[in-house]
Amino acid sequence: MSKSRRWALAGVMLGTLLPGVAMSQQVPASARPKWKLTWTDEFSGKGSAPDPTKWTLETGGNGWGNNELEYYTARPDNVKVTGGNLVITALKEPFIGTDFIRRDYTSGRLKTKGKFAQAYGRFEARMKIPYGKGMWPAFWMMGDNFDAVGWPGCGEIDVMENVGNEPSTVHATFHGPGYSGQFGATAEYALPGGEKLADDYHIYAIEWEPGEIRFYLDDHLYFTGTKASLSAGKKWVSDHPFFLILNVAVGGDWPGAPDATTVFPQKMLVDYVRVYKKVEGK
Repeated sequence: MSKSRRWALAGVMLGTLLPGVAMSQQVPASARPKWKLTWTDEFSGKGSAPDPTKWTLETGGNGWGNNELEYYTARPDNVKVTGGNLVITALKEPFIGTDFIRRDYTSGRLKTKGKFAQAYGRFEARMKIPYGKGMWPAFWMMGDNFDAVGWPGCGEIDVMENVGNEPSTVHATFHGPGYSGQFGATAEYALPGGEKLADDYHIYAIEWEPGEIRFYLDDHLYFTGTKASLSAGKKWVSDHPFFLILNVAVGGDWPGAPDATTVFPQKMLVDYVRVYKKVEGK
């Protein structure tokens, strides 16, 4: 499996490769591009598995390149659609997977690889994320040429990541050859007044056009990465279709392990995922 997220420090290396990035600002809808819906999952089923025509449930407990502690399962206990949401549940429980290794946590991970990918557009998810030390929820994207070129050549766009010891902070990152791992191009944005992201639903989004990716929390633009501002010798690879990934990791190099303050179960509720293309001339 991809080692696309083997990094511990990228989330605090603000604008590592992009000294000219645009930071947080309110962007009125009238000033933004117009978009046409191309793909969506509204998670309208009740007590069902995610739509198999749209998602593949990944399973395994190999650490996923980050020394994560969970085993991802396809059980309804960990991944199901109910109450108008996709619910990914992280549990503290002894679990022995197909590798016959006991682990202490289970969770869920979904991808659209082989079912849906798109280059450019607006990609957004309305989610209520979990909370607690050692929790690592994410909504992210990988280049669909991963099998051919591997990582980081395929590219990676992390629309949203959060680590439980930073409950107010969303992290945005993109990776490519020469700016991957701890050197990924990255920024972060914290809610004012110490409000936790887990307290409510938020819309996590990117608007991706040739040579530029803009990252939003709700209506706040907090990071703009551009091809032009990559340093010399760094190749821009965000120029082909990417597929979507949703997961809740437990532990790993960046968030560290849960501790006595972490309450289980922890849930990520995804109200919807929507993908759009830009309406030309708008």
